[in-house]
Amino acid sequence: MSEHVFKGIDIVGTSDQSFTHAVEVAIERARQTLRHLSWFVVTEQRGGLREGRIEYQVTLRVFFRIEDEE
Repeated sequence: MSEHVFKGIDIVGTSDQSFTHAVEVAIERARQTLRHLSWFVVTEQRGGLREGRIEYQVTLRVFFRIEDEE
């Protein structure tokens, strides 16, 4: 049986296309700097207006596995 410990952090993704795209933007960026990314939870969705256009915003809590000490 394997035992792991995970850490969760909050990130916010934005998009001018959709909430789904905002999630994809946030996850893609997180993948660039976080190793062992495992899952996420959408904790909040909201919208804003920027120069008269809708901006979709999502707050995600992403979880990644903490590396084992060797």
